[in-house]
Amino acid sequence: MGYSFAIVGATGNVGTEMLTILAESDLDISEVHAVASRKSVGREVSFGDKTLKCKDLETFDFSKVDVALMSAGGDVSKKWSPIIVKAGAIVIDNSSAWRMDPDVPLVVPEVNAEAVDGVTKKGIIANPNCSTIQMVVALKPLHDRATIKRVVVSTYQSVSGGGRKNMDELWLQTKGIYSNDELKPHNFTKQIAFNVIPHIDVFMDGGDTKEEWKMKAETMKILDSKVKVTATCVRVPTFVGHAESLNIEFAEELSADEARSILRESPGLMVVDKQEDGGYVTPIECVGEFATFVSRIREDSTQDNTLNMWVVSDNLRKGAALNTVQIAEVLVNRGVLKKKAA
Repeated sequence: MGYSFAIVGATGNVGTEMLTILAESDLDISEVHAVASRKSVGREVSFGDKTLKCKDLETFDFSKVDVALMSAGGDVSKKWSPIIVKAGAIVIDNSSAWRMDPDVPLVVPEVNAEAVDGVTKKGIIANPNCSTIQMVVALKPLHDRATIKRVVVSTYQSVSGGGRKNMDELWLQTKGIYSNDELKPHNFTKQIAFNVIPHIDVFMDGGDTKEEWKMKAETMKILDSKVKVTATCVRVPTFVGHAESLNIEFAEELSADEARSILRESPGLMVVDKQEDGGYVTPIECVGEFATFVSRIREDSTQDNTLNMWVVSDNLRKGAALNTVQIAEVLVNRGVLKKKAA
């Protein structure tokens, strides 16, 4: 008998992607349950060549589930994750609800897979923010070699990072421009079509947005508490795929050539770095891919022991759904996840 999974929030962007990736995985799966809010009960979603009908979160029996992959928002996770754990399942949560809880592991398998062992404290593992995930995957092998002191990151984040409603708004505004419609922002603070907005999530004391704070706090928890991070997070009018410009200061000397060689040999990464027209990866090219792509690796001539690089990843895959399924795989491989008796 294989493992039983529940996808909570199965009708959302990330939930449907979780079902796709879970179907593609090598996990021994006996059952998959699509779970959503009452308004989505009976709605059909795909799992490989199967069609699943959504079940009601309020009445679903989680005692028959080994793992619940949560992608239904922070409020839902805060309420339901402890209930699901009490029923006997491990929760892997994609929201921000549990990320900074000291008793909840925050995991990127290529970076800190061993942290899943801490799931025994609360039964919950947190999936990091999408922009943090792709950054720390690229930083980890370089940190192991030359010890990172400071990272300055500017992000170029697609609208899908804010959900389907944001994708709809970009689509409607883009069409509206060509038909001379009045463009009123609803989910964004300003027009997103043919524009960029340096504002993701709420503003905090000191002027950072919460998205920028997440990148700092999560990197310190996942990678190294001594690494300093300063971020500027920007929403751009692309549908899928986040990009980041990184300026990385090291404690030791590290050439661009050596960094390029290290990254080529590191898990989860693909280096596409030719100093010629088109010799780099853009967001549209990473859509549907599992890898995090690194390009434009070069030395910063203004600062000793400092490199610049460009990092791109599919935020719905590695930035969310893929990382969540990979955490489940780590739980199995490390013997943390035990199958329930039939």
